[in-house]
Amino acid sequence: MASAACQHWPEYLIEAAGLGGFMIAAGGLATLLEHPASPVRQVVGSALLRRALMGTGMAATAMALVYSPWGKRSGAHFNPALTLTFLRLGKVALWDALFYVLAQFIGGLLGLLLLGAALGPALADPHVSHVATVPGPGGPWPAFVAEAAMSFVLMATVLTLTNIRVAARYTGLAVGALLLLYITFEAPLSGMSINPARTIASAVSAWRWDAIWVYFTAPPLGMLLAAELYQFLRGGRGVLCAKLHHHNSQRCIFRCSWASDPGMPG
Repeated sequence: MASAACQHWPEYLIEAAGLGGFMIAAGGLATLLEHPASPVRQVVGSALLRRALMGTGMAATAMALVYSPWGKRSGAHFNPALTLTFLRLGKVALWDALFYVLAQFIGGLLGLLLLGAALGPALADPHVSHVATVPGPGGPWPAFVAEAAMSFVLMATVLTLTNIRVAARYTGLAVGALLLLYITFEAPLSGMSINPARTIASAVSAWRWDAIWVYFTAPPLGMLLAAELYQFLRGGRGVLCAKLHHHNSQRCIFRCSWASDPGMPG
């Protein structure tokens, strides 16, 4: 534990700062698009169009994080479910995974609390509600299925692209495209989380805990199922690394075989 903390603390801080920045972007965009006093909200009357604008902004934020020098260094997880799946796949050491997850929870919460201090009551307005992720009118079970399915597709996409040399550099673009689609079309079902740390940040900030179990169980389950299926289809052949972007000169703290595997497709 001490060795991991001493050697890899920059990556842990990056994971905290990255999710913190993501939450600031989410809260800021939601306030701009949904607060009744916002001029954007008054001009854009369509809820679907506002979700599409929200999805575009969050997709751009995610892609910027993945392709930033910081994201290239930490691997750009910013999601405990993603980190724990790579732990299951043997690509992340136990203490690194635990510190990553802790950093993600702390960073997401701090980011939203800082935004709340800056925006004041606007972030708490019922139309914004600290960007809390809560089940839609269908209740928790449709939200659970939707969260698990989205997480499955996201993890399957990440594993497929990051293990094909000619396609790996486009992983961030694919993740952004999925976020755009999810936020635009799925958000009414579950609020679109796929990230326990993202959900807990909003839940603590808003003190709103509607069906919180959905967002702690469905994303890890969906991602772990995708990992198991991926390995089964590949005949048990291992995953190369836990980074979303490996075409860079940043150090890699994972159990990485990116450079040494001659059988990598592409």
